Amino acid sequence: MEIAVITTGGKQYTVKKGDMIKIEKLSDTVKAGDAVTFDKVLLVDNGHDTTIGTPYIKGAKVEARVEEVGRSKKVMVMHYKQKSRYFTKNGHRQPFTKVKISAIK
Repeated sequence: MEIAVITTGGKQYTVKKGDMIKIEKLSDTVKAGDAVTFDKVLLVDNGHDTTIGTPYIKGAKVEARVEEVGRSKKVMVMHYKQKSRYFTKNGHRQPFTKVKISAIK
C-alpha cells in the first residue's frame, strides 16, 4: 500500500489511493470532475521503501479528482464585553474542496 504526505492550503495530509479528503478551497476555477495534481509531496512510502523530501520530493506527484466544491456548516462568531453594551454576532461558512486520490507517482 502506497502512502504519501502532501501539503496544500497550509496543512499536511496523509493520503493513499482511493482516499477522499476535504481540503481548503483550491481556486474559483476548479469544478467537480476536474483533475488536480499535488506536487508538494513530503514523503512517499510504498511498503518496502520510504523516500523523505528536503523539503519536497522532486518528481513526485499525487493525482486527484475533484468530487465536490462547497461550503461547510455555519459557525457562529460572537463578541461580548460586559458593562459596555458591546455585542456582535456574525456567521461564517468556510469554503472547501473534496477530492478523491487517484494515483501516487
